Amino acid sequence: MILEKDVVIIGAGPAGLAAAVELAKNGIKDVVVIEREPFAGGILNQCIHDGFGVIKFKEVLTGPEYARRYIDEAEKLDVEIRTNSMVINLSRDKEITVMSSKGIDIYRAKAVILAMGCRERTRGAIGIPGTRPAGIFTAGVAQNFVNIKNIMIGKRIVILGSGDIGLIMARRLTLEGAKVIAVVEKMAYSNGLARNVTQCLDDFNIPLLLSHTVVNIEGKERLKSVTIAKVDDKGEPIRGTSKKIECDTLILSVGLIPENELSKDAGIEIDEVTQGAMVDESLQTSIEGVFACGNVLHVHDLVDHVSNEAEEAARSVIRYLEAEYERKSKITVKAGRGIRYVIPHAVSGKRDVTFSMRADRQWKNANLTFLNGSNPIKSFRYKKLNPSEMIVVNLKASDLEGVERLEVAINEN
Repeated sequence: MILEKDVVIIGAGPAGLAAAVELAKNGIKDVVVIEREPFAGGILNQCIHDGFGVIKFKEVLTGPEYARRYIDEAEKLDVEIRTNSMVINLSRDKEITVMSSKGIDIYRAKAVILAMGCRERTRGAIGIPGTRPAGIFTAGVAQNFVNIKNIMIGKRIVILGSGDIGLIMARRLTLEGAKVIAVVEKMAYSNGLARNVTQCLDDFNIPLLLSHTVVNIEGKERLKSVTIAKVDDKGEPIRGTSKKIECDTLILSVGLIPENELSKDAGIEIDEVTQGAMVDESLQTSIEGVFACGNVLHVHDLVDHVSNEAEEAARSVIRYLEAEYERKSKITVKAGRGIRYVIPHAVSGKRDVTFSMRADRQWKNANLTFLNGSNPIKSFRYKKLNPSEMIVVNLKASDLEGVERLEVAINEN
């Protein structure tokens, strides 16, 4: 039997919940949110530290508190959230196949919102040589063990990568009595938010070794040591700089990958840089009626931005359902000098647009400029830009009048 729905949302993390609440507030009630985990909330459930909600709620909340705001709102609005259910297929016709303990169900939706989040990059993805002992965890798995399962993962710990979860786990494990020997970062700058470097490393005297990486792992049953080395400008280890560190645990905080297997199987066009869907200004993918938001679209550093983006996707779905939406995005958006990627990938020039992007390296006293070909349209001044911190810029429709080709670039003065 096929179940008919106005909207199916895949994922009940912060993006899926925010989109569902926004739809319900605007009268779209025939919605189901499908979540493979036992509880809604996504990764926020294990993020027991504070720092969430400063932008969205003007309050400092923990991850579970932030998620609870949306879960409570969804319950008040009678939003259907189906947990312990796994989406195994999404078709171009917007048919969603769901597997659970009750069997297999097929939903047919007028619109679909992709909100599957992302997964962690593993040791295999970065190719660290050495043995395969116990004691090697990704940062998110380590966080789940400590915060959810109440399991201590080690006593002497090295963290590879300075992503935000890795920085937060350095502090968390220190508070639990472990010795975090060092955070090792391959780049010449931290890949986490500046506030997390200060609060999680500096405040606890944990060394941050920039331009270093792990080049070997030793241990039979349990990790015994890792060898680190300096790297050159190309990221290659420099001979003669290696140093062995005795430890029983290695945590990997080496990046996140948008969870887009369903998207790829459906034939949705994927951005090679973000590994998320190609979208227009309404966050619609290359398949009509399928929208994407949150970390499945591109990796965010603040959940507040995830919620805002999801709400925008929901408003786009409402326009689509009410036949007020048509694909008019003919102006391509290009990431120019100094920009790693920019979203959306195309705009119409008829609506106000929120652009999200990241710099490709550290910049100081920089101008971020939108150009029509080679002609500047609008510029924004920044004292500092870091790849770890997403840039969010709003342009009005009036700024885009007469634009034929839109490019975003950075120039340093």
